[in-house]
Amino acid sequence: MHAIEAMEYLYSRGLEVSAIQRVLSAGLMGIGNKRKFVPTRWSITAVDGNLSKSFISKILDNPSINEIEVYESRQMGNIFLVILAPGDWKYEMVEAWHPHTVWNPFRERIEIGGDYEDRMGRTDYAKIGGCYYAGRLATSEHLMRRGRQAQVLILREAREGYVLPVGVWVVRENVRRALKEKPYKPRNVGELFLYISERTRTPLKMWIRNSKILRDTLYQRRLSQYI
Repeated sequence: MHAIEAMEYLYSRGLEVSAIQRVLSAGLMGIGNKRKFVPTRWSITAVDGNLSKSFISKILDNPSINEIEVYESRQMGNIFLVILAPGDWKYEMVEAWHPHTVWNPFRERIEIGGDYEDRMGRTDYAKIGGCYYAGRLATSEHLMRRGRQAQVLILREAREGYVLPVGVWVVRENVRRALKEKPYKPRNVGELFLYISERTRTPLKMWIRNSKILRDTLYQRRLSQYI
């Protein structure tokens, strides 16, 4: 059984993602002499990336959700807003690192960036690294179980005090936890933007400048005023 098939099989049998990652890291997946030990960091992203790609393939023909849903989780100085919006599958994750955090220890300004894909997927590795794939797994898993598709945006804000890297699991498990809660459902885009402003310290204009999904949403809102 090829490694990707083995990942899907073990997941379908109820094995937790973290356990599948350990199996891959130990070199127990693949065919014959193609089995190899995989560094832990690579195995984590490989499992998140390949499983989420499989989930996405299963949701592309599903009906869209019909209203905006916003989920939230907070842990260890991290704030996660998970925004699901009506439309065909798109996925984006934007991270804002405030001063004196693990990936922004010395500068006095917010460092922000993200990555995006549409239903055609990616051809290169995400600039923000494994966190991107961890979030993609959690959100595509959620939509697959619901039998729906959506535009997905994860906003992650790391605040002062988050000074030790703990691994991409913090993204996967916080997004999963957020998606188990009751969502906030803004009635319009204006309420969505207000909610983002109230729940994070990062200026809204920075989120919009660095998020294709938010920019497109804002453009569509302005366009609708003239139709």
